[in-house]
Amino acid sequence: MGVRAIIFDLDDTLITDEAASMLAFEEVGVKASRFGIIKIGSFIRDCQNLAHKLWSSGPCHSYCDSVGISALECLWGRFTDEQEELRRLRNWAIPFRKAVFSVALQRQLPRIPPDVGLELSEEFSQARRKFQILMPDAKEVLACLYPRYCLGMLTNGAPSLQREKIAVSGLEPFFQAISISGEKGIGKPRAEIFFQLIEKLDTLPSKVIMVGNSEERDVAGARNAGIRSVWFHAFEAGERPRPYTGISALRELPALVREMDAHSR
Repeated sequence: MGVRAIIFDLDDTLITDEAASMLAFEEVGVKASRFGIIKIGSFIRDCQNLAHKLWSSGPCHSYCDSVGISALECLWGRFTDEQEELRRLRNWAIPFRKAVFSVALQRQLPRIPPDVGLELSEEFSQARRKFQILMPDAKEVLACLYPRYCLGMLTNGAPSLQREKIAVSGLEPFFQAISISGEKGIGKPRAEIFFQLIEKLDTLPSKVIMVGNSEERDVAGARNAGIRSVWFHAFEAGERPRPYTGISALRELPALVREMDAHSR
């Protein structure tokens, strides 16, 4: 059977996502203090909680959830895509962002200028783009695997935003095929999006390994598609036993793939 192809997730697997967002919040929190003395930690928590609350109750939530566009991505994605759902999201995101930052700041400073929310949201968007970095060893691991295996990327999200992340990362040349949920109208953990990418890689599910950080999207999706998975749990605290293979650092992956390849022949 062997291993012929490896499919990678993007966010928090090959590039940082949550950590980059936290750095952006911290920078905006410092900048928000120009309007008055605030507790930056409380401001950040309020921004995050408000973003999730408004996102989950908003008119675009069902679509965002189905293709994996997160509340925090709605704070900085440009969503220049032509799909009707993404045009609606683009229009909704502007007042959403303004509300998140203005309400969070008003909880500590009741009197703020009317355009502060929009101003802070633009500063967050700039900061979030600045802080996107690769996960440790990401490029080295891909360079190690690239000569021997077909590499694919399967990422949930809006096409324009995910393509922007991929371009900034510099990782695209390693991949034979890239699939983005927003381009397909379905996302992980749906088996269909895995099958579409596997077909592009010109192989069979039995010869594929999925590598990703999300148990709900990556591991479950691989199981739905009948392929093996490697769960990347770099940020998992208090690890508990799982009934599937896992790594805590990308540098562990090449040896694990070789072992899985040897055992499946």
